[in-house]
Amino acid sequence: MAGIVSVSQKDLAQRRQKIRRQQQMRIIQALWRTAALSGLAGGLLWVAVQPIWLLNTPEQIVIKSGDQVLPESVIESLLVISYPQSLWRIQPHAIANSLMEQPTIAQANVNRRLFPPGLNIEIQERIPVAIVESPEKQSSGDLLDATGVVIPLEKYKLVNPSLQLPTLKIVGSPEQYRSHWSQMYPILNQSPVKITEIDWQDPTNLILTTELGNVHLGGFSSQLTEQIKVLAQMRSLSAKMDSSQIKYIDLRNPTSPSVHMN
Repeated sequence: MAGIVSVSQKDLAQRRQKIRRQQQMRIIQALWRTAALSGLAGGLLWVAVQPIWLLNTPEQIVIKSGDQVLPESVIESLLVISYPQSLWRIQPHAIANSLMEQPTIAQANVNRRLFPPGLNIEIQERIPVAIVESPEKQSSGDLLDATGVVIPLEKYKLVNPSLQLPTLKIVGSPEQYRSHWSQMYPILNQSPVKITEIDWQDPTNLILTTELGNVHLGGFSSQLTEQIKVLAQMRSLSAKMDSSQIKYIDLRNPTSPSVHMN
């Protein structure tokens, strides 16, 4: 029995010694990891503060709209950045938000570029669907997108110099129709009868200029889809009479349309 006890005590002593060595190794490994991470962090900090990571000129910024790369003059007009500036102090989200405040830009994505140092920016432009003719301005100096955002023509040309103007014109103050436009435009855009102008000067009677002549709709309402369907059914009028003889088509009550002659 004494021999067994003696062996057990020896085993216990060896186990305790092994555990102490394992604990010492863990402590040494932890110290090495801490030292390595501190060295890495210090190295990254040193690299980050080097003069190479500076934004010095607009030439270091690339803005793309689809496949088009915008020229430096446009970049300067779109971005307000003080030079030089540390690339790490720049906030991409703040720049993206400032770009989307521009009436010509719907979306913006901003990323830092490390080699060579600079910024990569991708924008999505608003697509104009109509020319705005405001009686107050007595000119057609603005564009309108499908959501009702008014885009100054000159600013849009700055971003997209190869702009092709929309064929649809809308007459009236944008404040009168902005709240309804996003509902109205998709319906009119799908009309089988070509529409070239919307006169919204009188909100109680919207007037469309179409290939069949002028069409009176009354005020904007949920009847618009039905009114456009009835207008499409009246396309046969062009074969039966000269459109110049038609003063206007009255669709204020789509269940009882009428044609007023000159």
